Amino acid sequence: MIDSFKQVSWANSASIYEVNIRQYTAEGTFKAFEKHLPRIKDMGIDIVWLMPITPISQVHKKGSLGSYYACSSYTKINPEFGTEADFKDLVDAAHTLGMKVIMDWVANHTGSQHEWMQENPNWFAQDASGVFSERNGWEDVVDLNFDNSLMRIALIDAMEFWVRQFNIDGFRCDMAHLVPLDFWIAARTKLQDSKILYWLAECEDIAYHQVFDTSYAWSWMHASQKLGKGEDGLHEVYTILHQYAQYPKGASKLFFTSNHDENSWNGTEYEKYGKAAKAWAVFTLTWNGQPLIYSGQELPNHKRLAFFDKDQLHWTSEKPLLHDFYKTLLTARRQFPVLAAGSIFNLPTDNAVMAYFKQDQGQTALVILNFSAERQQVHVKHEAFTGKFTNLFSGLSFEFNADSQFELMPGEFIVYLKGSI
Repeated sequence: MIDSFKQVSWANSASIYEVNIRQYTAEGTFKAFEKHLPRIKDMGIDIVWLMPITPISQVHKKGSLGSYYACSSYTKINPEFGTEADFKDLVDAAHTLGMKVIMDWVANHTGSQHEWMQENPNWFAQDASGVFSERNGWEDVVDLNFDNSLMRIALIDAMEFWVRQFNIDGFRCDMAHLVPLDFWIAARTKLQDSKILYWLAECEDIAYHQVFDTSYAWSWMHASQKLGKGEDGLHEVYTILHQYAQYPKGASKLFFTSNHDENSWNGTEYEKYGKAAKAWAVFTLTWNGQPLIYSGQELPNHKRLAFFDKDQLHWTSEKPLLHDFYKTLLTARRQFPVLAAGSIFNLPTDNAVMAYFKQDQGQTALVILNFSAERQQVHVKHEAFTGKFTNLFSGLSFEFNADSQFELMPGEFIVYLKGSI
């Protein structure tokens, strides 16, 4: 599986921040976003993921600006964002701060107008009449033809261009499961000659972990939403998490309460989870895997961002309201590796309350999350809950003796930690 490839050590349990350049600032440019890097670093982010930065097809363009995911070239910069020099400066600035940069890569399709089309029309899917086509009902794109070996070579060369020219650190691969697995195997094999990269797949097909380090936890996210609506219970959530625990060695899951698709099309985390939004965020940062934070979640952002038009975020202060909330959790993940990769023991609870112990190398964590809209009593009885524990958010320490009772308000969360840093 994934151990067939060399993996970067820095991605183990790393946090990821998804950047929507267009909506991030009034200017919507690399230069304007670059000014936010020190704040993002201070928050505790390890990896900056940039949504597609390539130019957008003007044919069948949606809205006034079009979709990031409908490119007209794989090796050029969207002038809306700046120049190649601006992008290089951004990558260099992130590296100077100790962060990595990964690019969004859309291999399944291009925009309806792409620079390859004139000279290489057979690189694209076509219907019986020879008209460019696509199979998912997306009106502004055309599928690539993966039966064409020359197209495959050109696409891998385009990926390598960004690695060699700009020293990026990896790729987030859009709708990875729509692309043949053997293409991704060839791509990673070829690119590791230039640099060992981090590979993130928008995908939940376990077979794709033959290539990808991390895949989306879509099933968990959908189950968490159903829990909030009363459509499913914790059993369904735990069942999916158990399935994830069976993934091959070296594979990880990406947990999130929002991202560009969720925010724009299905609603903000506050629309989906209500008072439990922060509790679910705590889950993503204390369960084994990779946590994702989307642009503006630290504000917090309560609006759906337009996908095809300008709809900027508004940064009203140097330190957003939830900056310290995320910083506290992200800092703890570094100081207490048990939060990112410990052995997990689920505790019996009722009424949409999740409680679990995590243990690893002399460290212990207790996490209790009230996802319900009601006050809840939680009885914790476990031999691991003995000794001096510190409340992550209050900083207060308490002695426990294996048996305690907690009361949580709607949406409240508790994280207790024990052990040396």
